[in-house]
Amino acid sequence: MRIISGKFKGHKLVSFDEDHIRPTTDRVKESLFNIIAPYLESSKVLDLYSGTGSLGLEAFSRGALSVDMVEVSGKSIQIIKKNLINLKINEGVTIYKEEAIGYVTEYEGQPYDLIFIDPPFPSKICVKTLEATAKSQVIDSDSRVIIEHSRHEPLEEEVLSLRRVDSRSYGDKLLAIYMKKES
Repeated sequence: MRIISGKFKGHKLVSFDEDHIRPTTDRVKESLFNIIAPYLESSKVLDLYSGTGSLGLEAFSRGALSVDMVEVSGKSIQIIKKNLINLKINEGVTIYKEEAIGYVTEYEGQPYDLIFIDPPFPSKICVKTLEATAKSQVIDSDSRVIIEHSRHEPLEEEVLSLRRVDSRSYGDKLLAIYMKKES
């Protein structure tokens, strides 16, 4: 696992051997960041179910202004912290040891530009996380919610106030992008 592009291009991320982490492959990550490239520069990013921090760190490497990582696993948080140390990132990235749906539900700050939702498979929590996000202050009409999910947990085109604006297939993994529906 590595950073694909940006100021940390080529830097390897800490390896791991944990059952609860299922990293996004380089192929899927490259495709995702090609899709969201126009919205990434100086963006405020939320990385839910951060795991190793791979998606959030890729976004930060490519020009995101700030990244908030939400992860409940202490083991994963230790991996993220090691990656931050190895990349010499001292500011711009904040880690929250919290359950993702709880974070989104209780959030009261400014909306994020990009929200990554990459829960562990096969936890079947994608719909619940999208519903919580749709009701939360984490998004506004310009926010993009990017969710990686399994073919075994299909998502509807519309989830409450969110509508799918893009969808891609990568074997067993699906990538969907949602935005708020226009009123």
